[in-house]
Amino acid sequence: MSEADPVLPVPSLAEGRPPRIRKPDWIRVKAPTSTGFAETRQLMRRLNLATVCEEAACPNIGECWTKKHATVMILGDTCTRACAFCNVKTGMPRAVDVKEPQHVADAAAELGLQHIVVTSVDRDDLPDGGASQFVKVIEALRRTTPSTTIEILTPDFRNKHEAAVEAIVAARPDVYNHNLETVPRLYPTIRPGARYYASLRLLENVKKLDPSIFTKSGIMLGLGEQRLEVHQVMDDMRSADVDFLTMGQYLQPTPRHAKVEEFVPPKAFDAYAAIARAKGFLLVASSPLTRSSYHAGDDFAKLRANREAKLAASTPFASSAVEKH
Repeated sequence: MSEADPVLPVPSLAEGRPPRIRKPDWIRVKAPTSTGFAETRQLMRRLNLATVCEEAACPNIGECWTKKHATVMILGDTCTRACAFCNVKTGMPRAVDVKEPQHVADAAAELGLQHIVVTSVDRDDLPDGGASQFVKVIEALRRTTPSTTIEILTPDFRNKHEAAVEAIVAARPDVYNHNLETVPRLYPTIRPGARYYASLRLLENVKKLDPSIFTKSGIMLGLGEQRLEVHQVMDDMRSADVDFLTMGQYLQPTPRHAKVEEFVPPKAFDAYAAIARAKGFLLVASSPLTRSSYHAGDDFAKLRANREAKLAASTPFASSAVEKH
């Protein structure tokens, strides 16, 4: 895309669809067949846990589950929203499982996780949007596997995000992730139940409440966004002091979902990553197969190291004094 490209109108999801675009070679992955994959699935079923890996049809599930890394999805497997990109089923969720927090902690212990990612469906039916369940999960993890670092990926807690964020931040996860998903222009068709600037404020509030917590957000490419729109999202995230940006290729889960407008080539992802780094993100993950929790443990170690390096660079006299002692 060039800066002169026109911003094309986004077709209604109700309109007739042409056949899906064939996936290019760089987006193809092997079907999971390993013993580790089977063992991870058995553990999740035994503990009655849902995973976003399965529910969102993540292309990296074979690789991650083989390594016994799984992203737990709390508050059930049924979402109260119907985003056009998401494969999680929509409907009236079941009652919150009071045993779920300990089950998550037990799974982390059995898998030997050094870093865990916990996400959830949207629960607009709950008075706090499900925030208290995130808090209970964090507390159970701290009790059961105190050395495990915790990354949470929350919904936007529509119309209740201030109190929800305050409660979760007080429980002190190591990373707070909330995805913007796409550019503002595409929200009415891709993320109709959410508001772009409300999500930005949520991320900004996390940093205001506790600057030591890493913040993270991601967007999908290939939905019809323009290059300069993506650059603006990066600027908006930096204005909210977001530390970590993830960018990945949108893949259409079923013919009922929003179609892929473009398969963005790897070199374009690399170019976006270079621009994002220049804008000041502590860490950027940008590739066709990048997802929010892909290689999250390794990325957390890089985040921590990059912050320490940045702090050292900004206080050279303090660093010199430490070295002398």
